[in-house]
Amino acid sequence: MRIGGLASGMDIDTIVGDLMKAERIPLDKLAQKKTTLEWQRDDYRSMNKLLTDLDRFVLDGIALQGTFNKKTVTSTNPNAVTATAAGSASNITSNIKVTQLATARNWVSAPILDTGVNAKGTDLLKDVSASFGTTPIELKFRVQKPGNAAFEAVKTILIDPTKDTLESVAKKFSEAGLDMSAFYDESTGKFAISNNLTGSGSKLSLEDTATVNFFSSIGFGSMLSGTSAQLLEATPAVDGKDATFNLNGVTDIKRPSNNFTISGVNYSLKAVGESTISSTTDTEGVITSIKDFVKKYNETIEAINKKTAETKYRDFPPLTDAQRKDLSEKEAELWDEKAKSGMLRGDSILSSGLNTMRSVLYASVNTGDTKYDQLSEIGITTSRNYLDKGKLEIDDKKLREALAANPEAVMKMFTGDSANNVEGIAKKLRASIDQTVDKIELKAGNALRTNAQFTLGKELTDVDKRISAFEDRLKQVEDRYWRQFSAMESAIQRSNQQSAYLMQQFGGGQ
Repeated sequence: MRIGGLASGMDIDTIVGDLMKAERIPLDKLAQKKTTLEWQRDDYRSMNKLLTDLDRFVLDGIALQGTFNKKTVTSTNPNAVTATAAGSASNITSNIKVTQLATARNWVSAPILDTGVNAKGTDLLKDVSASFGTTPIELKFRVQKPGNAAFEAVKTILIDPTKDTLESVAKKFSEAGLDMSAFYDESTGKFAISNNLTGSGSKLSLEDTATVNFFSSIGFGSMLSGTSAQLLEATPAVDGKDATFNLNGVTDIKRPSNNFTISGVNYSLKAVGESTISSTTDTEGVITSIKDFVKKYNETIEAINKKTAETKYRDFPPLTDAQRKDLSEKEAELWDEKAKSGMLRGDSILSSGLNTMRSVLYASVNTGDTKYDQLSEIGITTSRNYLDKGKLEIDDKKLREALAANPEAVMKMFTGDSANNVEGIAKKLRASIDQTVDKIELKAGNALRTNAQFTLGKELTDVDKRISAFEDRLKQVEDRYWRQFSAMESAIQRSNQQSAYLMQQFGGGQ
């Protein structure tokens, strides 16, 4: 703590403070420069986010052939059959008659205890019957799925009669990867097993004596058959069934599932009945995707153009901490608004990036049809209003006519033609966006880069070093001022002592 002015009566604290204000002016300039660089960096990154969002939007939209191959599928009897179509499917009209739905195979055991009192699902196996014993049992199974000629690999389940209940056995069986489900019903004392897959021909093989004995104990003994492997049969037979249908004159077609694909059309059988399935290109969906792209593109370039055209208020530098204290919250907010304006005014990186994107949209694409090889030929043109600065407009009628006349050419214009090594507008536009993004990141970095990896970061590091060095210098200057004033105080104090001594001597002579 420093106390000055005791001898001189001067307010040394205030005097030194005022002197240091003048000394701090260069430091305030450096702090303002640092703030400006940070604002500029943040504005660059916000522009990069806009461009990255546009890039992703293009990738998920007009860059995909599926966007232009969307299908609308209708069914005259959706209670019997519904359908969807892959983008690659041709437009079709099919008559389908369902004569039988696919069903799954089921096995239902006899009651576990034939005593008139059924075991509870929560009863431990050892308490249900002595036949389960008390030693852990490893059950081994193999499954032959519907439509397959061979059994799959062995699956195992570990059962502990002292810990497992009838319900936990059913749960373990359902979770064993057999594509089968099981449950135990207390009211009947029976186990039910069902194949999760529909279709005929499914089989369940019990692979060893321990497994056979266990299944006999839970009521499936009368259903076992076979020699080398014990197959669980059904009594009476409740085998699964294949779906059976007629399609466009071809009768008795079979599929193990009620859901299947023929010629790119995905059919879903719901009930016995007849329906006509029609698929057509979803023109409205294509138009919506193109309009969404144009809207996103316009929003992006509008935001960038607005940022590069902002007014630069040179008389409004960033506020220092001291200056901010002298202003009200509203005044500081208005000042900051002007101070932040124009950080990217006339920026060459962004201006060049916009010009490159425009040139991509103006360029022609080899679609195989010279009538439709530019955006203008399908009704997408640049706005005539110069204030729009390159925004796109859509002639809805012209776009619909192009899609009706040659939808493949319209698709190739956007997606390109990989077979003929032709790049579409989407790929070229994404490449131009990536170039601009890379340039901005070299200038302003991103969240993953250190200051040493981009231009503005290096400048910020340099400013921080200069600020640190200048603060050290200010400490030395302030110490020097205090030493000088302390020396003055000491001199005044000595002068006062001498004056008092003289006055005392003169007074003593009277």
